[in-house]
Amino acid sequence: MIDGVVFDLDGLLLDSEQVWDAAREELARERGGHWHDRAQRDMMGMSSQEWSRYMHDVVGLPDPPEEISAEVVHRLERLYREHLPVIPGARESVERLAERWPLALASSSNRELIDLALELMGIAHLFQATVSSEEVGRGKPAPDVYLEAARRLDVDPTRAAAIEDSHNGIRAAKAAGMRVIAIPNEHFPPDEEALAQADVVLNSLAELTAEAVQPR
Repeated sequence: MIDGVVFDLDGLLLDSEQVWDAAREELARERGGHWHDRAQRDMMGMSSQEWSRYMHDVVGLPDPPEEISAEVVHRLERLYREHLPVIPGARESVERLAERWPLALASSSNRELIDLALELMGIAHLFQATVSSEEVGRGKPAPDVYLEAARRLDVDPTRAAAIEDSHNGIRAAKAAGMRVIAIPNEHFPPDEEALAQADVVLNSLAELTAEAVQPR
């Protein structure tokens, strides 16, 4: 039985992975860093502390990690207010599952961006708990953010379902013991090894129904 559902945000409800990619690449080139083709995939799922440290140590930005994180968040906030890249069917899928289960959100985004995105989408009130990976010890693929989401929902992780799109997100939710419903990100699809860990693989949010989460 499923007692609660935990959504991811970036790449699942928001078509934002490439927005993050562009903002970080732009900053790297402005500040004299050495951007490389693998950087975005390397940083997917990392907490803000982890990816800003990666930008400093690996990409080579001279700024302190906390300043790198703050600058990227500032740029994303501006872009979100101009145009929030909502994936078609995102709000409807959240509303459908909220009719059946308590919902949480487990995201690698910074707290400010989680709150802003849910507010702009008009669905903040549908989530009983939201967790940023900056609020736990480790980012995805570690299970920390999903375990904390389950704790805040007061649900056993093994009786929760996670909705994910990415390689590291699937691995994180599975490591937390959750039932995993994967909707692969079309821009940065998870590899076959990660997809094989998912309990269900869907083509789009339109297919995300109560029956997909918990078959009769």
